[in-house]
Amino acid sequence: MLLNSIKPKKGSVKATKRLGRGNGSGHGTFCGRGCKGQGQRKSGNVRPGFEGGQTPLIMRLPKLRGFKSPNRTESQILNVRDLDIFKDGDEVNVLTLIEKELIKHKDLPVKLLGNGKLTKKLTVKVHMISSSAKKKIVAAGGKIL
Repeated sequence: MLLNSIKPKKGSVKATKRLGRGNGSGHGTFCGRGCKGQGQRKSGNVRPGFEGGQTPLIMRLPKLRGFKSPNRTESQILNVRDLDIFKDGDEVNVLTLIEKELIKHKDLPVKLLGNGKLTKKLTVKVHMISSSAKKKIVAAGGKIL
């Protein structure tokens, strides 16, 4: 086999479209540009998104406002009043909260807020606790781990 004898596979090479070489070529008169209008002119190539002078879709849509942090973490919120279903002296952690169906996900962090009253002495071990929740747990005789 010699390099000068190599030919492409039959049907893989297509002849280029020769425009403006008479009507017998099939690409005469309008040269594949259609009849009249912006697309037929030599500078009729309009940019992507151009809608013929109508306000383009990208300008009709509202702008996005504000900022979204890429490091934002969603936490499961719980209030002190929800802990009243535990018995006196119980330990409150993620697993016991899931058992009592107070939270749904064991992977997401739990934050304890201070709404409501706490009457039981509990040992609390969660990811985050507000200062008012800390005061109420300690005032009821509980501990925070």
